[in-house]
Amino acid sequence: MCVKDAKKVGQEIENLDDNNNNKRLGPLHCEVLHTQMEKWDEESSLISSTDRISPERSFPLESICEEAVAVERKQNLLSFVPALHSGVWSDIGGRQYMEDTHICIGDLAQKFGYNLLCDDVISFYGVFDGHGGKAAAQFVRDQLPRVIVEDADFPLELEKVVTRSFIATDAAFAKRCSLEAALSSGTTVLTAMIFGRSLLVANAGDCRAVLSRRGIAIEMSEDHRPCCAKESMRIESLGGYIIDGYLNGQLGVTRALGDWHLEGMKGMGESIGPLSAEPELKLVTLTKEDEFLIIGSDGIWDMFSNQNSVDFARRRLQEHNDVKLCCKQIVDEAKQRGATDNLTVVMVNFHTEPPPPVVVQRARVRRSISAEGLQSLKCLLEG
Repeated sequence: MCVKDAKKVGQEIENLDDNNNNKRLGPLHCEVLHTQMEKWDEESSLISSTDRISPERSFPLESICEEAVAVERKQNLLSFVPALHSGVWSDIGGRQYMEDTHICIGDLAQKFGYNLLCDDVISFYGVFDGHGGKAAAQFVRDQLPRVIVEDADFPLELEKVVTRSFIATDAAFAKRCSLEAALSSGTTVLTAMIFGRSLLVANAGDCRAVLSRRGIAIEMSEDHRPCCAKESMRIESLGGYIIDGYLNGQLGVTRALGDWHLEGMKGMGESIGPLSAEPELKLVTLTKEDEFLIIGSDGIWDMFSNQNSVDFARRRLQEHNDVKLCCKQIVDEAKQRGATDNLTVVMVNFHTEPPPPVVVQRARVRRSISAEGLQSLKCLLEG
């Protein structure tokens, strides 16, 4: 993967500059390798194309032209540079207390005073849906980004860094709760990091991220709920159980940070409980076809399907191209549909212009009739 390959590049550059220890290598040095590889591919393509042209011909074959079109389209997609702009909107919904919170950081390294060797920017977005109080959600919101940046492998191995940071932040909150019992609570967490053309989503809980790709909804996370077969198997293997759709009869989610006060849910060291703070990750490379990312707390997804949210957002962005207003309209629509939970939406747009209309091509359907049906038709026509 792009993130993992960057570590080798970082080692080479650090050997060239031992005196500059206060700077770190950004993940987009892998972009340099990627660009060089594309250049080699182009050169190889030109050589192979030339070999196929006979001396008598002065024009390339038609098949070569088709290959060139395909290569050009691929290069246009891969040369895409996201123009990020984000918006957010929250509402208490039908609840008595607001336990959702969120975060949007345009430049994660700069926020915490770290310098990268390249001009690359790592953006960080997150939604935190608290339960049993808002202390856990606010603690994780404030601490998780710092823990990520302070990891020794940041930013070269972001997948490992993010996973370790979720677990480390959860342990830090356990320590804080042991000193202040009033803070005892839990939170689901979904974060999205964008660096260059890479999008890394980490999820622990039932918040959800959905990517719009040419108007098609791409699910970037899976809800961690007791009804999920994979989660159910993991829980049972750790001595947990599910009653009436609740983990150990207490929680409606199977992964979360916090909840250390709930007996039998979590443990330190080798004593691992069924409630996990480890996130599931999904890494994709953005192209020009990717339009925007929607991150929402579960109250949003109770009212919207993935595709419905993308369709709704595209129509609004085509009307006004205002990301924050679009978030507000999603929340308002969820309330009109009868939402009773807290509602939070973060949207990240990858283009400055609104989404283009999607032209749906009708599929060609072959129609046929069986021999028996044909005979029946003949009899009917002949009387």
